[in-house]
Amino acid sequence: MKPLTSAFVLFLLLAWAGLTLAEPATATVPPTVVPAATALAETPAAAPAPTVDKADTAWVMVSTVLVILMIIPGLALFYGGMVRAKNMLSILMQVFVIFSMTAILWAVYGYSIAFTEGNAFFGGLSKVFLSGITPESLAATFSKGIYIPEYAYVAFQLTFAGITPALIIGAFAERVKFSAVLLFILLWFTFAYLPMAHMVWYWAGPDAYTDAAAAEAAGATAGFLFQKGALDFAGGTVVHINAGVAGLIGCLLIGKRIGFGKESLAPHSVTLTMLGACLLWVGWFGFNVGSNLEANGLATLVFVNTLLATAAATLAWVGAEWAVRGKPSMLGAASGAIAGLVAITPACGWAGPMGSIFLGLVAGAACFWAVTYLKAMLGYDDSLDAFGVHGIGGIIGALGTAIVANPALGGTGVWDYVANGVAEYDTMAQLGSQAWGVGVAIVWSGTVSFVAYKLVDAAIGLRASEEVEREGLDISEHGETAYHL
Repeated sequence: MKPLTSAFVLFLLLAWAGLTLAEPATATVPPTVVPAATALAETPAAAPAPTVDKADTAWVMVSTVLVILMIIPGLALFYGGMVRAKNMLSILMQVFVIFSMTAILWAVYGYSIAFTEGNAFFGGLSKVFLSGITPESLAATFSKGIYIPEYAYVAFQLTFAGITPALIIGAFAERVKFSAVLLFILLWFTFAYLPMAHMVWYWAGPDAYTDAAAAEAAGATAGFLFQKGALDFAGGTVVHINAGVAGLIGCLLIGKRIGFGKESLAPHSVTLTMLGACLLWVGWFGFNVGSNLEANGLATLVFVNTLLATAAATLAWVGAEWAVRGKPSMLGAASGAIAGLVAITPACGWAGPMGSIFLGLVAGAACFWAVTYLKAMLGYDDSLDAFGVHGIGGIIGALGTAIVANPALGGTGVWDYVANGVAEYDTMAQLGSQAWGVGVAIVWSGTVSFVAYKLVDAAIGLRASEEVEREGLDISEHGETAYHL
């Protein structure tokens, strides 16, 4: 009970710290809404005629394929290589089927709840079953008058909804029933992922911000954290903190693997993990750069930021491991790369190249500490370090965005869609907004996850039997093995 109590205290402290830091930002104006001091337009400006650029459309579609590559086979191989051989297929199966299931859920009701107007926490049901969407329907980008086909946006956001729940399984790998995994993901996707996506990413689009009054009206329809001014370019809160916290709650409630701390639970194939990490790195360019929704100059900055932050985090993790353990490992290098990708995700559209390197260095070292010391200190069995990399890396990236976005430090600043220029930047105010995002993500995901795990456990049971766990989930759950040697 002591590790569980300690970890629960850590969870509460993280949430409390986030919301406490956020308190001064309660009146912060969302970044896309003009501050009162710069309300220059007195009369509404005519919205530009919608334009669909074929290059933008093509890039979003290619990005969608790249994110699918991240999931299947990228994440599946990255996680699969880190478990024992007797559980390899169970990981592949979980990732593959989670992606397939969430794709259908996204089309049935997920897209509508996440990306239609409702209230500050949930969207509406106007587009369930993708109702009303046609090849002629348009989705806004981040430039006035520039749109992409809505189907392209639906598919792109589907991949984010698909990878996020799959990240969670790394925390409780090798010991949970397949049926329990699917039922938990169904509940978590509906009540944790969709509301977070709506709170952070839903807004009326840039063309709604014609003057101060219009901006205020449009901002009132946006998601809760968007209204708080939280910046999250590609998913630091929505994806990584959200999934990382769910994983932490899961490994605490489910308990440790049989033999944890007593026998070797080493990865069966670091080679496959390295291959998975490479696919994740390549696919992440679709994840981050695709989130720009346009093939323009800012997209090239996002590309460079993603590349440099990942390289820096790899070196930071390897260096820390080398200094502490005397030997740098391939598993450490791969984990460091993922930590860098996680950390730069929320900041990639606002940081400059040097800020990205800084963020990567911090994330690589901090995530190494989390998976090496924090996990040992609190005694929880986060099998594949879902919380240590995605939770901790996501928090660092989300809070760090406030620093690296500062134009004085090489960042882009935040665009004012009414003044049509970069708004005056206040690092501390933005840090408060980012803390809102972190705090809400921790509390929301933690609460939903706890309830969902308890419901699944009561309904069908979460954990595989001791006999099944010892034999391996591949044979017991799926009737096949990964290798025949």
